This record gives sequence, C-alpha cells and structure tokens, in this order.
Amino acid sequence: MKKLLLIILTITTLSCSMENTDKNPLLSDFNTPFGVPPFDKIKTEHYIPAFEESIELARKEVQQVIDNPAAPDFANTIEALERSGRRLDAVSSVFFNLNECLTSDDMQGIAMTIMPKLTEFSNDIQLDPKLFEKVKIVYETAAREKLTPEQCMLLDKTYKGFIRSGAGLSDEDKEKYRELTTELSNLSVIFSQNILAATNGYFLHLTDSADLAGLPESTIQAAKEEAELRNLDGWVITQQAPSMLPFMQYSEKRDLREKLWRSYNTRALGGEHDNTGIIKKITELRLKIANLLGFETFADYVLEERMAGSSAAVNDFLSDLLERSLAHGRKDYETITEFAKDKGHDSDVMPWDWSFYSEKYKDEFYSLNDEITRSYFRLESVQNGMFLLANKLYGLTFNENTNIPVYHPDVKAFEVYDHDGTFMAILYIDYFPRASKRGGAWMTSFRDQYKEDGKDIRPVISLVCNFTKPTATAPSLLTYSEAGTLLHEFGHALHGILAEVTYASLSGTSVYRDFVELPSQFMENFLSEKEYLDLWAEHYETGEKIPADLIAKIKACDKFLSGYFNVRQLSFGICDMAWHSITAPVTTDVETFEKKATIKTQILPSLPGTAMSPGFSHIFAGGYAAGYYGYKWAEVLDADAYSLFRQNGIFDKATATSFRENILSKGGSEPPMDLYVRFRGHKPTPDAFLEREGLK
Repeated sequence: MKKLLLIILTITTLSCSMENTDKNPLLSDFNTPFGVPPFDKIKTEHYIPAFEESIELARKEVQQVIDNPAAPDFANTIEALERSGRRLDAVSSVFFNLNECLTSDDMQGIAMTIMPKLTEFSNDIQLDPKLFEKVKIVYETAAREKLTPEQCMLLDKTYKGFIRSGAGLSDEDKEKYRELTTELSNLSVIFSQNILAATNGYFLHLTDSADLAGLPESTIQAAKEEAELRNLDGWVITQQAPSMLPFMQYSEKRDLREKLWRSYNTRALGGEHDNTGIIKKITELRLKIANLLGFETFADYVLEERMAGSSAAVNDFLSDLLERSLAHGRKDYETITEFAKDKGHDSDVMPWDWSFYSEKYKDEFYSLNDEITRSYFRLESVQNGMFLLANKLYGLTFNENTNIPVYHPDVKAFEVYDHDGTFMAILYIDYFPRASKRGGAWMTSFRDQYKEDGKDIRPVISLVCNFTKPTATAPSLLTYSEAGTLLHEFGHALHGILAEVTYASLSGTSVYRDFVELPSQFMENFLSEKEYLDLWAEHYETGEKIPADLIAKIKACDKFLSGYFNVRQLSFGICDMAWHSITAPVTTDVETFEKKATIKTQILPSLPGTAMSPGFSHIFAGGYAAGYYGYKWAEVLDADAYSLFRQNGIFDKATATSFRENILSKGGSEPPMDLYVRFRGHKPTPDAFLEREGLK
C-alpha cells in the first residue's frame, strides 16, 4: 500500500506539472549521457519554477511519511525520508554549483529569492512534531543489532539532525529558530556576493612598461591579455590568484606591491561591498541559535558533531601546535629580514615584501623558484600525472567525453572506470578564472553515489579551480603550489568517485569537517616524490624529463618557511574559533576583534585598516564555521596515513587498497576514527606531521 500511494502521488505530481516539464529541463529526468545535468538546455528562467515545483514535490513525499498509518520503522520513516526530495536535490545542486562558478546578477537575484523558500521548507520538515515523533520512536525502539553499521549511522544522523535543527524546542522557540535561520541564510548569500563584487571591482592598471620590472614574461603576457579583454591599453593585474601571486613574488615595484596587497586585504572592509556589519550579525545569529538549542557558544554546537568533540579540545590542539610552531615562524621572519637587508632593503619587511624576498631567498639558497618548476608543470601534464596516480593506486582510468554537456566552454568532462571496466563516475574539471567564478579551488558534486532498488547510482563530481590560463605564447603552466592544489582537490574528488555506500547523505565527502580534508591533503604528499614525478613531469618545450637534481631541490625545500606557514594557517583557525566562541554579540569593530583574537600568531607587521575576516568565505559563507581548524587536524591524519605508504612503498597496492576500502569508499557510513584505525592499525599520532614540518 505504501508503494502504491507513492506511485499515485508521483503520477499525480507529474501529470499536474506536465506542461512545465515539457519546457523546463530541470523538471524531467535528465536525458543525457550518464544522466548528467542538461547544461546546454538549462536557462536562467528555469530555476525558480523548478525550485517551486521541486519543493512542492518534496513536501508531498515527506507528507506521505507523516501520513503513513503503519507503525514507524527504519524503512518507512528513516529510509523514506532519505529518499525524499531527490528532484529538489538535483535542482539545488545545479543552481548552487553554477552560482559559485558561473554567476550573474540574475543568478544572484534568484539566490536571494529562493534561499528563504528553501530555509522555510527545511524548517517545516525539521520542526514538524508528527514527523519528529515518528523519527524519535524509531531511534528509541530500533533493534540496532539487526541494522548494518551504515543504517545505524543514518538513524543517528537523522535523529540528531532533527534535534540540532530545533525539533525539541517549544512552539515559541521554534518560531524564533525559523526567524534566525531564515535571516542567517540570506546574510551568508550576501556575504559571498560582496566578496565576489569586491574582488572583481579592483584591478591594477599599468601603462608604463617600467612598472613591469622583475615580472616573468608569462605574467606580463597574461596581464596584457587581461587588459585587452577590458579594452584597455597596457597591462592589468587582478586580485585573482594566478595574476596577483606572481606579481607579489616578482615585481620590483614595492609601491605597486603595497597597493595591490592593501587592496586585497581591505576587500569588503567598508565601502560599497562592506561585510563587517554582516559578520557581526552572522555571528550574533549563530550565537542565538546555539543558545536556543542549549549550547553556550556556536562552536560548542558545531563541535558536538566533529572528531575533536569540543571547543576545549580544538583550542588545546591549536594552542599546542602554535607553541610548537611560533619560534620556528619567528625564526623564518628573521631569516628573510636579514636576507632582505643584505639585498639593500633598508626598512622592516612588510607583508607586501614577504613573497618577494621569500622567492628571492629560495632562488638563491635552493636554486629554486616558481618559474623553474613551472616549466615542468604544464597543466595537461599535471592532469595526466594525477590520473596516472589514481590508476597506480586504485586502478582507475579517465576518458574525456566531449559529447557530455558542460556549463562553460572551459569545462572538460571525463568518464571514470574501475580496473575491471566498471563505470565509476563522471568528473568535470573547470580550470580557469573568470569574473563569474569565486576565487579559490574546490570539489563539489552534481549527484552523490547511492544504491537503491538494486542499482548503484554513480556520482557526478566536479573540480573547480582558478589556475593560470594559457596565453598567446605559452600553455597553462602551473606553479608547484598550484599543482599541489589540484592534487588536493582531486583527493576530494576520489572520495566522491570511489564511494560505495547505500545512502546519499553518507556518501563521499559527507563526513565530519575535521575528517574530510584527510583524503585531499594526503594526495599532496606525492608531489615531492621522485618516484612519482619521474612518471610524467617533463619540460613543456623540450620534453626533457624533470631532472633528478631539481626534484632533490623540491624535496629540500619542503620545510622552507614551514614554521611561518603553520602559524599563518593556525591564525585562521584561531580567528574562526574566536568568532564562534563569543557568548555575547560583538560590539567592537571587526578589525579590532580580529587583531585581538590573533595577536599571539602575529609574525609579519600588523597594518591598521586591514582585516581578513570580511573575505573569510570559508567560515561566513561556507561550511567551515568553527571548523577551519580541521585543515590542521587533518594534516596530522594525512601525515600519519602517508607514513605507512612511505614505509611500504608509495604505490604499494595493498596499502592503497586498504586506504580505498577503509577511508575513500566508506564516506560517512561509520565513525571516522573507526575507519582510520581500521586502515592504520592505531589512532593517529602527531609524530609524522611534526617531522614532516620540521617542528620536532
């Protein structure tokens, strides 16, 4: 009867919307290769109707669970909820992913229109007393010995999800929760839009060739092409990483470096796209939500569902690493300062001097710089290298398919197959910056892996980057850091590609935030291994294999400025924890709050009128609030995990198979520490991390 009711409901819904379905590609099954989104048919005007109809369909699917007269059990309640909203998930994944990498004024307007509707829908589900009562009954009465570990995880996650979303509140407090979450979701969207607008709103326009002193030819050519795109003479440097970073490393014009640095570090700090008031309001709303749910701080609320477990554990972790790193970081600053003085620099090394003199130091003492290594890291070669690594470790192959629809001409689509020919996933890769794409690099998905009715639904994964574009005179050549970034994001992609679970909400990267970075940071270890680089790294012009002495220099440079970079990363986590450990709304200005919170991490001179919080999208517009420490937490995990590969051989099949089976394939289907211990044989220790970073 339950299945019959579902069929009737589905037929009714489809027949009611048949007119819209014919015109709206988001409201029908994707008739595309491998069921990927039909990007070539989707138009902006399709989104709002698709959202509205998908929300209504999801409401009916959930209502069916509520109205089911049978006694609540795992199948008719927990699994039924898990399966509801598939159409809405598909529409949401397309829209929100494209809003990050192919946005427009219209898309941003849709986001502001639809977010309140989605928040209202989510609250209606999570706060429904009848539905929660059914979930609670299953949670309290289920015979767990008859459930699989994954089913137990889904049951716990579902029940806790209701509790943590206000299901246990009084009616009055539920209404408060609705108001707070609706306002919060809107502010997060505005925060992200402000960063993009502020980033795109500034560029350094150079018209005098003397201002190009010290810049590599590749940077000059890219700046010239950027100016031509803007119908300007001369050269343009933007705040996008492939443009800004080499300018800061190589430009001999200190005044211009300062100008560019200040522009970046005052993004959304006042002015037309000011995020400071939004930050204070976001943190106040999060505090109110945490208090409403019985937590003293938002960090306490978040960390209840993390490996770390508590604010105290995170703060102790950050403090311990800072204590181990700070002297090394200050020594790094002294080293670069003395070097700069030897080169005639007659004042303090300021933040806009740091990359410039660090690069010169590395060149002089390690005979290494980005321009040397870049020649061996042609984008296509790095891509081939990462695919080769996945093949050697896990037996995967990647075949480009130009018939799969993509959302932008720059995007490539690949079919992914296992060692036995089994189809595993579709992988999109979007390499280059554009004004419609936010900065940084990330992995996301258009569909997560899950199993249903005997079928294994394979994922559709996407990597989005902002790497140096090809110019008229040179291909896209990555820096060593950019190559590491690509491997990092590819590690996230493998977490999604290799998923083998039953439930989509536990698939791939649907794990604790302080565990999710393990597969990604793990992959970065390979980039300094001679055994790996020898397989694919060659000079883009001569075809010469990367020289052994150059690999040795890369290896020798592994610990270069590691103290400084560790302190810098810790400062981000400490800043994040400060914002989310408040017990009363912040009354000081954002700059003052941030500097007070991070003063103990200060190595470079602190500049008044600058702050990084207004551009800290990870914690104010992403999912890392009270979770940015997770990058360092996962570094301890990845170093400990990789030490086993070093011990057994970096391509050892048995070790790789264990990592795949126990970490990558399991997603969030079991507690993360259980998965890690099963792979490693013991809980992680910091020894390998401290040794790798030179902090022992």
